[in-house]
Amino acid sequence: MAVTCNEAWEKITLHQDPSLKELFADDPERVEKLSARLELTRGDVATGILFDWSKTHLTDDLLSDFEELALACGFDDMREKLFAGEVVNPTEGRAAEHSALRGVGKESSVEEADALRERMRLMVGAMHEGAFGEIKHLIHIGIGGSALGPALAVDALARDLPVVDVHVVSNIDGVALEEAFEACDPATTFIAVASKTFTTIETMTNAQSALKWLADSGVEDSTGRVIALTAAPEKAVEWGVDETRILPFAESVGGRYSLWSSIGFPVAIAVGWEDFQAILDGAARVDEHFRDTDGRKNLPLRAAFADLYYSRIKGAQTRAVFAYDERLRLLPDYLQQLEMESNGKSVTVEGHPTEPTAPITWGGVGTDAQHAVFQLLHQGTHLIPVDFIASVEAGDTLDAAHHHILLMNCFAQGAALMAGKSSDDPHRNYPGDRPSATILVDDLDATTFGALVAFHEHRTFANAVLMNINPFDQFGVELGKEIAKKIEAGGERFDPSTEALLKAAGVS
Repeated sequence: MAVTCNEAWEKITLHQDPSLKELFADDPERVEKLSARLELTRGDVATGILFDWSKTHLTDDLLSDFEELALACGFDDMREKLFAGEVVNPTEGRAAEHSALRGVGKESSVEEADALRERMRLMVGAMHEGAFGEIKHLIHIGIGGSALGPALAVDALARDLPVVDVHVVSNIDGVALEEAFEACDPATTFIAVASKTFTTIETMTNAQSALKWLADSGVEDSTGRVIALTAAPEKAVEWGVDETRILPFAESVGGRYSLWSSIGFPVAIAVGWEDFQAILDGAARVDEHFRDTDGRKNLPLRAAFADLYYSRIKGAQTRAVFAYDERLRLLPDYLQQLEMESNGKSVTVEGHPTEPTAPITWGGVGTDAQHAVFQLLHQGTHLIPVDFIASVEAGDTLDAAHHHILLMNCFAQGAALMAGKSSDDPHRNYPGDRPSATILVDDLDATTFGALVAFHEHRTFANAVLMNINPFDQFGVELGKEIAKKIEAGGERFDPSTEALLKAAGVS
């Protein structure tokens, strides 16, 4: 007789709690069971990613019970709906077809994505070949997923002589936009305006200021320098963008899942089309793995099992991500939005109160973080699962000692968190038994980058399904926007603190 979700959760709560040291001692095959490589290719070149979850408290029995939970919660059905392009966002009645942008999904959606991608490929090729004049700089203006994904990808992959110098601006604070202006020559600069609705106030305000900067600098047709990236092309035309310079994307693509659409235009401009296609191919390989692999062998689902064990069963309120690679310094920021905007919910799909959902995602870059926050990880009172991410191949051409020391520190931290060190001096006692996972790419290139991001997308979705929440809406971001509009309109009173702040700032 099949169990319900609640019954499956109850079984999971009854598990014993052996230490990590005990788990390794009791099972000599533990590393083999909880580590797996995802093989990737780029042309004739083989590469891959190692996912090691052996330093978490997952066990054979616990994994079996989580597999039962997945079955009880209808994981297979929801996964099938995701890739079939059916409604998986019930509050808005939408599909979530980011995988179709990578070629894995409903046939008609894949065909539409192919056509839109070909339009973007032609645009990128024309700009690189000089059809729009000399272009040395692109200022990409967006916010949220329209900025975080491109910023991460450009920073990770375009450090060595980018085809075009790209600056991503999201903050409405004019200091951010002025910084981009200072770095660019208006005579050779284009503007990309990324907004799903083409009405986002921060983005459109920044875009107007960018047009003024171009005009004030002597550019005669400033609007002609704009490329619009949007799901509302008619709004872009109304705003003044030539329809030939609009790169649309589907309404079924959410902002934080939009890197693969025309929102990835600045990435393709910076790194070239071949690398952008490799990003999509790496992500598609993860899509296929996630779609076709069941149970504990499914890597994003296995990661979700561990995530939920710590957040729901052990009460962990945060999860830390440390990239031991300077090129991935923006990854924690990207994952914050992906995970917290997706799964930061307090009700189930049916609208009922739920148990704890997404933990707070935070992190930094190794080895900097070791001298800032690792004190708390090793000796603090909070349980904080940690993900370490690193590359076997170095991203620099300096003495190999640099990368050797980097990796040595990365692996040492995971070992130290698990092992701890006892001491009669309580100030020098390390309790250990603190969980971590390690993601090790052979080399951080376009293919492994795409796979890495897609892995986290599917991990987020798997978590949501097992918690019975909707990861694809984000109504929580709207209330503050509504109040900001009321302040701008005037004539409405607020709480005494807000009124005092408005008066102090001269806003009221």
